[in-house]
Amino acid sequence: MKYLNNAFVQFFEYLHDLVISVVPNQNLSYGIAIILMTIIIRLLILPLGVKQIRSSLIMNKIQPEIKKLQDKYKKDPQKMQKEMMKLYKEKGASPFSGCLPLLIQWPILIALYYVFNHLNGINGIGFLWIKDLGKPDIILALLSGITTFLASWLIMPTDNIEQASQTKKMNIGMSVFMIFISWKLKAALTLYWVVSNLIQVGQNFVIKKIEEKKGY
Repeated sequence: MKYLNNAFVQFFEYLHDLVISVVPNQNLSYGIAIILMTIIIRLLILPLGVKQIRSSLIMNKIQPEIKKLQDKYKKDPQKMQKEMMKLYKEKGASPFSGCLPLLIQWPILIALYYVFNHLNGINGIGFLWIKDLGKPDIILALLSGITTFLASWLIMPTDNIEQASQTKKMNIGMSVFMIFISWKLKAALTLYWVVSNLIQVGQNFVIKKIEEKKGY
């Protein structure tokens, strides 16, 4: 993690130097550099994100078939597991695909936490309505929760009412958790999370429409 943290610090400083050469106002340059960094990171993990969204949509669609297998083989868990794995393979879905992007984003978030906590130049710098990127911002905290919910809501299951209700509760819980966490973090890191979520919302919307046309 030490090497990753240092690499992120150097990369952000390089990116900020490029931005400030064009936009000399630091109350704009730092915010723009954070947004650009977010876009670059999202582009790097785009293939995994696309795979995760497609797999989630397929998993939602095949829930009735999964339920049938669970009912049919409820007295034989091994057989049920085997048949379910066969179904996943046949449909091109994976119950674990949603975890991969999160596992990748976790060390990125830790690295960025390190970056913004060791970047003295960001303290006292504002951006848009944010008075200080080095301190928590209430509006950003609320946006982190709202955008977290929206990103998940777009790919929530619709065919299964029970599953949809459970998923909605989990999404609300995660959104409230993100608001609570963001309330304590520097606005710079929360800005990254909000922009990342907005990109995720657009990505989910576009891929969902494409998959619907294909009849996923």
